[in-house]
Amino acid sequence: MRRYVVFTQRDQGSAASRQLTGVGASDLTDSRGAGRAAASAAVGRLGGPPPTLVVVYSSVRHSLTDLLAGVRDVTGTTPLVGATSSGQFHDGTLTPPGEGVVVLVLGPGPYRFGVASAKGLRADAFTAGREIARAARDAAGPERLAHAAILLLADGLAGHHQTLLSGVHRVAGASVPVAGGAAGDDRRLAETFVFHDGEVLADAAAAVWIDSPHRLDVVVAHGWRPVSLPMLVTRVDGTVVHEIGGRPALDVFREHFPGRAVEQSLRYAPVDGWPRSHALGLIEPDGTQLIRGAYLDDEGRLNTFAPLPPYSAVQIVAGEPDDLLSVADGIAKDAVAGREPGVLLVFSCVARLDILRDRGAEEPGRLHAAAAGVPTFGFFTYGEFARTTSVAGYHNATVAAIAL
Repeated sequence: MRRYVVFTQRDQGSAASRQLTGVGASDLTDSRGAGRAAASAAVGRLGGPPPTLVVVYSSVRHSLTDLLAGVRDVTGTTPLVGATSSGQFHDGTLTPPGEGVVVLVLGPGPYRFGVASAKGLRADAFTAGREIARAARDAAGPERLAHAAILLLADGLAGHHQTLLSGVHRVAGASVPVAGGAAGDDRRLAETFVFHDGEVLADAAAAVWIDSPHRLDVVVAHGWRPVSLPMLVTRVDGTVVHEIGGRPALDVFREHFPGRAVEQSLRYAPVDGWPRSHALGLIEPDGTQLIRGAYLDDEGRLNTFAPLPPYSAVQIVAGEPDDLLSVADGIAKDAVAGREPGVLLVFSCVARLDILRDRGAEEPGRLHAAAAGVPTFGFFTYGEFARTTSVAGYHNATVAAIAL
């Protein structure tokens, strides 16, 4: 049964030129206490004005209902959205998977927000996306500002993320960019959740419609580099890629990495994280690649985390730590260029964290440094939403950012 909850946000003072924000974090083991501590720190940094929107990212190790109750002990009935993560970060500081909670509160600023949530992604993700976009837009109020964007969070293991995004696109249209991420669970690959007010929702998505007096841009980059010529996917069944260029897909991978243990790199190993180093790049009309993580299932078949269209053009791509880190500066600089935003929201894939390993803290550190004093706030996802002018926009092993 599908459920929709809509909350209308009070006006945030559209004349304000910069969004006021506050960020707090806690590593307390008591869940309610951790939520209360992180929220208190965030609200304290607002300097007095009441919050108008709350965003929470947390490890699944917490009792999530108690955690949200602790946050709302401080923020009251202020609308809240969020997700479980596989690590989170703020202001250049990494909280690794399995630890902590971070809270962002938004105070007065130029934006109007509308929040909605929906369950039932596995049954009908397109309808969920369509209805959640419509409900969030309506919740922002009857009068539209000149521009808009959508923050989208979804159950990371429910699948159908591109279909969910297509449903959002059907309502929002090409002029409204979407940014966000799929929830994680500290790499356990068992169950992920999104948050709406005090509720913890599985098989669900939460969305924030952001009305804005100025254009909001989503910046996306990944750093993966192609190691093959373009090829066609000639046989695919859901997420299973049987043939590329009329040949067994795994054979095509092997020939591009002679002498390397390709099967080991592609092995889907939950204990050791997501697959590393090799992926497929779905070629976009502008020549860039939309990354699709690749892995071997228990039967030794090549899979991707989201289905590839039959006869789509792809390239095999590879990523090493320096490649992935090279895009951080440009992402942050492009997102804040020419503006004085109150926060940079970032969504990065946990696959990147696995490739970076002991250099994992470098990515949030570089993002924050390049943001030049703008607070940064984000989490490591099971997939990223970054759609600008096309229906496609669900990514793997990529970084997406939007500045408010």
